[in-house]
Amino acid sequence: MEIKLSEKAINWFKGEMEVENGDYIRFYARYGGSSPFHEGFSLGMTREQPHEIGIEAVIEDVHFFIEKSDEWFFNDHDLIVDVDQSNDELSYSYEK
Repeated sequence: MEIKLSEKAINWFKGEMEVENGDYIRFYARYGGSSPFHEGFSLGMTREQPHEIGIEAVIEDVHFFIEKSDEWFFNDHDLIVDVDQSNDELSYSYEK
């Protein structure tokens, strides 16, 4: 399982969230909404320090991670983070 970010997504984080070297961005399972794998749960994202990293991608010295306790949400799929050109917001997809 991996976290993959497009160049557009990395630029989105720099512009919209003003991430800097050494920052941590967490992707997590949140209650509400839906996902391809779990009705009633959707993907959330926040800037916070990790407790127990399960999956991590370090890109341009920014740490994108999933806590070990949230790995179940991804159902052994890679998380693909991109930008939806129609609304300039992050988009998420999953691949095996």
